[in-house]
Amino acid sequence: MGRALRRQQERAQRRQQRQQQRAAATGGGGRGPSMSVSAPPGTEPRRGRRFVPRWIADIVSELRKVTWPNRQEVGYLTLVVVIVSLFFGAILGVADLGFGWIIENTVLR
Repeated sequence: MGRALRRQQERAQRRQQRQQQRAAATGGGGRGPSMSVSAPPGTEPRRGRRFVPRWIADIVSELRKVTWPNRQEVGYLTLVVVIVSLFFGAILGVADLGFGWIIENTVLR
């Protein structure tokens, strides 16, 4: 499954969960106004731990949004990095040997 398709499915699931949460918050989806007492405007019910700073909670929420690569993608990308590194290492090694030879035969003679 491609990354784009996976992201699209995750967005659809999040959208569906939000709609379900809104329906539950309004009293079950169109049955009229709810008679429950709500929190004052601007305050949200606190979830999870009490003494966790807001910036840590933001970091955790952002990390949950990340589409992490699967094992096959990690292996492929690691192989690409190793091959490219070897390629450029060989080019730089050959250039170093060439410049060393030029310096020895021209400047140091």
